Amino acid sequence: MSKIDSISALMNKVGMQARVATGSLAHASTDQKNDALKAAANYIRERAEDILKANKTDIALAEEKELSAAMLDRLTLDAERIESIAKSLEDIAALPDPIGDEIASWERPNGLQISRVRTPLGVIGVIYESRPNVTADAGALCLKAGNAVILRGGSESFNSNAAIHACLTAGLMEASLPEHAVQLVSTRDRAAVGVMLTMNGIIDIIVPRGGRSLVERVQSESRVPVFAHLEGICHVYLHTNADPTKAKEIALNAKMRRTGICGAAETLLVDRAFAQQLPDIIDELINAGCMIRGCSEVQALDARIEPATDEDWRTEYLDAVLSVKIVNDCDAALSHIAAYSSSHTESIVTEDAVAAEMFLNRVDSAIVMHNASTQFADGGEFGMGAEIGIATGRIHARGPVGLEQLTSFKYRVRGNGHTRP
Repeated sequence: MSKIDSISALMNKVGMQARVATGSLAHASTDQKNDALKAAANYIRERAEDILKANKTDIALAEEKELSAAMLDRLTLDAERIESIAKSLEDIAALPDPIGDEIASWERPNGLQISRVRTPLGVIGVIYESRPNVTADAGALCLKAGNAVILRGGSESFNSNAAIHACLTAGLMEASLPEHAVQLVSTRDRAAVGVMLTMNGIIDIIVPRGGRSLVERVQSESRVPVFAHLEGICHVYLHTNADPTKAKEIALNAKMRRTGICGAAETLLVDRAFAQQLPDIIDELINAGCMIRGCSEVQALDARIEPATDEDWRTEYLDAVLSVKIVNDCDAALSHIAAYSSSHTESIVTEDAVAAEMFLNRVDSAIVMHNASTQFADGGEFGMGAEIGIATGRIHARGPVGLEQLTSFKYRVRGNGHTRP
């Protein structure tokens, strides 16, 4: 048997096991799903040393391959991050179960009663890089929403993913749910990704979570519908009437809290009338280790600033680099965002309520904020427990993909001997 035939056989087996598992999951009780999640959280805490040991193996291999600082940050686990993973499972367990929720109901003039109720999507394929916590978050969200999930993590996090997945499996079995409800692809071979993208009829939705090359490949090759965002080119706009303290704190946090996440700000836009506050903000950013690339006006403010090219406005750095531009007014800021944004997350800093509402209404991104750091672009911060990713498309799901976004719906029609004339 050739390598590709072997991979195809493996993925077909995984897919068929997932489809069988959906039959049990779709009708599992809320208590049963919650028990599985809470048990998995306990196993993660109990096996923390095993997970850290597996993660150290992954980090050593990643350092040998000279992965970027951003990738290493996403990959690295410590006691605090492991506790956060366990807590996210408990947070998801505490959320209302969406399955069976009545979204709307009405009665027709002829007496037919119609309701629209939430149902699971089916089998979800998640393809992701680096971040081991995605194994837990994606597995938990799919489970709570009644979906089976096939997880294909990156080769760089292979051992960490396996250690976390073992905890999820133990939780499922303790709650008497099928162990194949959450499956981790057991090969590093990239051919598995190609096979997943062709599993139309077995996998119902693909969610890619990673860098541009991964998402571009999934979007171009997949025969299965995709939830995705290609890039996180996020903007912070300091309006004329911004509070200087808020402006500084938000700009610093949006860029430097964690530079390697998709919600990190990549461009800072500053009203000309607010530009007198900019040197202090730039000094704070540079002192925090951020490289600044600016337009000619921004460059003139500090000799440490490098020139920005048109390509900088289009770049998701995922690093301690920020492009900064002075704009004439709100209309100019909106025009820049419309031209360069990836439709992920944008934020305005202002005390002007009218300007804030105009920004919130006119910016066509999945997440639009007022006086808040773009780093809040996260399902957990939205009260969703966690997220499986951020979607920037306009069909079905947009923004953080949490429990509700992992459901579909059906119509229930109740009659009393009705026939159509």
